[in-house]
Amino acid sequence: MTSLLEQIVVEAGRVILGKERILRLSLACMLARGHLLIEDLPGVGKTTMAHVLAALLGLQYQRIQFTSDLLPADILGVSIFDRENQGFQFHPGPVFSQLVLADEINRATPKAQSALLEAMEERQVTVEGESRPLPAPFFVIATQNPAYQIGTFPLPESQLDRFLMRVEMGYPEAHAERALLAGEDRRDLLAQLHPVIKPEQLLEIQDRVKQVFVAEPLLDYCQDLLSFSRSAPELRHGLSPRAGLALLRAARAWALLDGRAEVIPEDLQTVVPPTVAHRLRFSAEVPGERHRSVAEFLLDAVPVS
Repeated sequence: MTSLLEQIVVEAGRVILGKERILRLSLACMLARGHLLIEDLPGVGKTTMAHVLAALLGLQYQRIQFTSDLLPADILGVSIFDRENQGFQFHPGPVFSQLVLADEINRATPKAQSALLEAMEERQVTVEGESRPLPAPFFVIATQNPAYQIGTFPLPESQLDRFLMRVEMGYPEAHAERALLAGEDRRDLLAQLHPVIKPEQLLEIQDRVKQVFVAEPLLDYCQDLLSFSRSAPELRHGLSPRAGLALLRAARAWALLDGRAEVIPEDLQTVVPPTVAHRLRFSAEVPGERHRSVAEFLLDAVPVS
């Protein structure tokens, strides 16, 4: 199983150059049954990342381009009257896929954004009073442009909390960018990708993640992180119990991806930045903290017990 996961990382790295850590975090997020938010400038490979993961995991894939005029029905689906049967027939929207790319999610209005809330949390959608289950596995990968760009609507905290992780692609390093400029077109490379595992195997691996052992001292460390975030005056608010569960799920997935059957402190520390950075905010400009992220502040303040 570990060899299959490593093969996914290697194959993805041939398309997404110089971003092995981001690839591993993204894969760990999916192994932990979480949704992924990729935030960065246009053109750095956010959409390509989603394409690559869908292709290598053998997942049914749909892309939704979020725009200011997008309606909830464009995401969920709509019932249309069928003259032959003299009744309404439901036509499912693109959310009824195993991997949904919500591209530029913060360019849509809050009403359209909220259409994904139930899908992300409950793995089902309610349309016209009827609950309809979504396929398994089910993931949302959303891309988001920086909030200062024109035409963006910030995601509310309730929706941000539905994403297990938020990552940033960043600009490629010089050697990776040179290989990108001199190499084959990314679209041609995407067409050459073949599934490494099947969706059924992915579900089995996700079940294995739940079995990764977490010792009592690691639970103490996780709880210390939660407690400190709730009492620190530098932070606007603390981490919720859902965030604590997200941390443990992500740490278990990272450990499994690394070939281990138990979580070590470094696993938890690795997943803290992508798991808590979109859930915490400094309460005000804190002197001496401008150069540090909120995750660094949290990790520096809470020692491993």
